[in-house]
Amino acid sequence: MAENNTKTKEQKKTSFMQGVKREWKKINWVSREDLVKETGIVVVLSLILGVIITAVDSGALRLIDWILNL
Repeated sequence: MAENNTKTKEQKKTSFMQGVKREWKKINWVSREDLVKETGIVVVLSLILGVIITAVDSGALRLIDWILNL
């Protein structure tokens, strides 16, 4: 008969944690300077996009009001 290859819960947990450790070592962390620069870029672009969306929304609202008041 075939041998039963089931692992105990403790063996599974240990195997999983070893896999996590191996993968964790493969991560290339960003330097603090790069992180600050990229965060700044995201914040500035978000603000610019927010202003653009607000302007387009306001313009569309005024256009619709103008059309409805004809």
